[in-house]
Amino acid sequence: MKQFFTLLTCALTFTLTSCQFSEDVYINEDGSGKMEFKMDASEMMEMVGQMGGGQTEGEEGESSGMKGMDKAMDSTIVFKDFIREKRDSISKLSLEDQQKIKALEDFKMHMLMDPETKKMVFNLSTEFKNANKLQDMFKAMNNFSNLQGSGGAPQNSPTSPFSSMGEGGSTDVQYSFDGTVFKRTGKIVNKELHQQSMDSLGDSAMMFGSSKYAINYHFPRAVKSFSKEGALYSEDRKTVTYVVGFMDVLRDPELLSFEVILEDK
Repeated sequence: MKQFFTLLTCALTFTLTSCQFSEDVYINEDGSGKMEFKMDASEMMEMVGQMGGGQTEGEEGESSGMKGMDKAMDSTIVFKDFIREKRDSISKLSLEDQQKIKALEDFKMHMLMDPETKKMVFNLSTEFKNANKLQDMFKAMNNFSNLQGSGGAPQNSPTSPFSSMGEGGSTDVQYSFDGTVFKRTGKIVNKELHQQSMDSLGDSAMMFGSSKYAINYHFPRAVKSFSKEGALYSEDRKTVTYVVGFMDVLRDPELLSFEVILEDK
């Protein structure tokens, strides 16, 4: 388990500049469903292979940070089990970090790394009882990415798509679903803090240029209309896909504000 978090931290540190992100939401007729957030860092895995990353121990810089990334891994963490198994260690963390970990109780995380196929994928998923509470799921994921002293990413790291969400963040995302109309609304709530986050990216912003953020929403009935142009639909029109540039949505979260109207029952 310790190895998993060590590799995850190293991977997140070096791969977010080459990730493709996707947000999958599956909504049932009663408003319940499942949410999955996926980071595909296979491009970075291929680059690590070309560099021979992780094969020389004790080197400084990226090679030491990527140590272990030449090893195949296919691991799943069920956070409810993890919290129970590690309760003694977790109890030694600050109360704030304990609460952040507790909020992940209903999540599962899957990490796949295969140097031979040059595949590296992270998947964080959870089920929800009410689509109107989806924003709580994303705030919990933000807590995971911002854990301090627990093997997580640095606090308020702008390289996480969740880093600015939640309490004290610069952006906010809200969801609503009344059975026929689904809305996702993103906005900047603290312009100064948001600008600071963007400025802190520096030269890394150029490396995000090829990264995309795709939303894939799966509904119980056919989609009658989607408020953004350029969306793709499945053959039965129950799934809608919309893709934007990752840096674009970091700069302007309103790009992923949309309304979906479903066909009548």
